[in-house]
Amino acid sequence: MRPEVEQPIDSSATNDRFHARIVAWQRTHGRSQLPWQNTRDPYRVWLSEVMLQQTQVSTVLGYFERFLDRFPTVGALAAGSEDEVLGLWSGLGYYSRARNMHRCAQEIVERFGGEFPRTAAPLETLPGIGRSTAAAIAAFCFGERVAILDGNVKRVLTRVLGWGADLSQAKQVNALWDRATSLLPRADDPAAIASYTQGLMDLGATICLPRKPTCLLCPVNDACVALREGDPERFPVKTRKLKRSAQSLWLLHARDGEGRVWLEKRPATGIWAGLHALPLFESLDALIAAAGESTIRPITEEPVFRHVLTHKDLHLHPVVAMCATNSRPGEVGRWFTAAEWRKLGLPTPMRKLLEAAQGSPGAP
Repeated sequence: MRPEVEQPIDSSATNDRFHARIVAWQRTHGRSQLPWQNTRDPYRVWLSEVMLQQTQVSTVLGYFERFLDRFPTVGALAAGSEDEVLGLWSGLGYYSRARNMHRCAQEIVERFGGEFPRTAAPLETLPGIGRSTAAAIAAFCFGERVAILDGNVKRVLTRVLGWGADLSQAKQVNALWDRATSLLPRADDPAAIASYTQGLMDLGATICLPRKPTCLLCPVNDACVALREGDPERFPVKTRKLKRSAQSLWLLHARDGEGRVWLEKRPATGIWAGLHALPLFESLDALIAAAGESTIRPITEEPVFRHVLTHKDLHLHPVVAMCATNSRPGEVGRWFTAAEWRKLGLPTPMRKLLEAAQGSPGAP
């Protein structure tokens, strides 16, 4: 039997009850043991927000600790090299986050004397900090009355409000931002703002799930329009679908007599921008032509494998070529030992490929 449902949230009194329930639930049942919680340190909050974009908490935990060990402050991160930052990030994917994070740290040092701005507006001017991330930092660390709207929060609010507008349209997202702001606790209660913000995130992560939400455990189920209508999974509405494409690439896995691997640094734009990688080619013929006289025949084609990106499937064809020591199988790049390439920012499929080759019988 469905619970009796309040009127949809449309008055200040109902708003007050709504955010009061979220706050009370979060303080009793919400998550509180994650290493970036229970802190007002904007560096830790910012780092976690960036890492958690498109990435599960269980994956982020280890990376978060390693980053803090190497870069304990925003100043330390700003002073680090991009290669070292990308190396620590390697495996998290969406590498533009790491590059933006490094540039952001440098701007915080240069523009703000190493201190994070205390409000969302100037935070949004920094590289890689969008409206929701800026709001999370300002709300959690400085108590600003400002709404976040990440994927979890969108799901909770659209279901509670019965928000059927298409969120693939920017004007509808902006309208939801306005509604989210109207639901916030009062500005004179910064502790409640932080708990409310965390509570919405926790609800979306643990109860108001994309599939099979556990509505009976939700603290605001009696005000939820989606539950009343019997179809919570219909929300949020987003009709625009990503168009996927496919591409085949050949990878030159060149090794020399000392067991070193030839790697190039990718351009600043395009696939795997800024990372070190095996040389990429559009065809086997192009790969052979580029390797030239440096390779010792025969070369070996290994099984093709697929790597899935956000908008594209990559069909990768590794080609192993042994090369004379100190030869140059490409115009750019250099030879790296295993100890050296393991510290670099490498695309996940290439790191896996190199690790597998390193552990294979007969590998130097």
